[in-house]
Amino acid sequence: MSKFSKVVLKKGKEESILRFHPWIFSGAIDRIEGSVEEGDVVVVHTSDDRFIAIGHSAIGSIAVRIFSFRDVDTDLAFWCGKFQSAFNLRQKIGLTTRKETNVFRLVHGEGDGMPGLIVDFYNGTAVLQAHSVGMWLIRELLAEAMKIVLGDLLKAVYDKSSKTLPFKAAIDPADGYLYGGHTTREVMEDGSRFLVDWEEGQKTGFFVDQRENRKLLSDYSFGKDVLNMFCYTGGFSFSAMRGGANLVHSVDSSARAIELTNENVELNFPGDTRHEAFTADAFDFMKDINGKYDLIILDPPAFAKHKNVLNQALQGYKKLNSRAFQQIRPGGVLFTFSCSQVVTKTNFREAVFSAAAISGRNVRILHQLSQPGDHPINIYHPEGEYLKGLVLYVE
Repeated sequence: MSKFSKVVLKKGKEESILRFHPWIFSGAIDRIEGSVEEGDVVVVHTSDDRFIAIGHSAIGSIAVRIFSFRDVDTDLAFWCGKFQSAFNLRQKIGLTTRKETNVFRLVHGEGDGMPGLIVDFYNGTAVLQAHSVGMWLIRELLAEAMKIVLGDLLKAVYDKSSKTLPFKAAIDPADGYLYGGHTTREVMEDGSRFLVDWEEGQKTGFFVDQRENRKLLSDYSFGKDVLNMFCYTGGFSFSAMRGGANLVHSVDSSARAIELTNENVELNFPGDTRHEAFTADAFDFMKDINGKYDLIILDPPAFAKHKNVLNQALQGYKKLNSRAFQQIRPGGVLFTFSCSQVVTKTNFREAVFSAAAISGRNVRILHQLSQPGDHPINIYHPEGEYLKGLVLYVE
């Protein structure tokens, strides 16, 4: 039997756990036996004292994040098994052996049975982000497990959790290398070269989840005048250029993002005059672009991270898409996205529908987009489907 403190559920509250949902909410708990701090490993029992799961305790509405439905020793061998399972999936979908791609997501939280943990792999460097105190407390163990599973593929592990951990946690995290040190920042995705700044950039340094959608954009770009809003490091911009776009304008409110975009464009298309980048607020930039572009990408940061701002976020999506619908050229194509987990596919489509109705344009859906296979969705945890996208034809 486990040596950890015990969380006992109220009668009948085990049903979702029996269906392998990985979250236990605070309201489902009857009592805790033993002393528990945030991030501690706990075992979960039903009201009639049957073992049901093991996970990390947390402060807040989600009180336990489950990483095993079996009573196990949470030692190095256990975590090696978790990472091996995650790596096997990436092997099966061909991401670990592609010569033209050396960046992918290695661990996607609940989708890989490791709630609270994100790991992106950048050409030898694994960038770890803990979203729970429990995962942060075992970061050294996780790095050791990655070294064993990835072997010679792994050159460094960088912990970038300081901005992703719960702000109420009584810890003082500092980003830094858990293994190895500075390695090459150049990575490759489908033959395009990127400079990734995992130490200072957003998220883990690059938006890995748009890989397949960037490839699709390339197919639509030939001869087009393209606007890439919220460009960050320019991924969609040089996908458009690779596809034969006539011109590409990249826009972001961050001067550092524009600097990275220009560096990446120059890396792939040295001296190419088709591209120009602008540091500007998205809504201001889109006030007067009437008829300038026939392909627009809207890929904003998460407008809503919590349900209490959902309505405000939906208004933001409606306003943003409305401006694009009103000003895109007739016969234009709009790629529009939401990466907010609390915004459902239905929420997002209704916001875009409202924007289309306001514009009065005839709009048709060409594609419905989601996240790629290295961002798997646990079938028992539908909340993991966070990336929503639509490709729309606007007459």
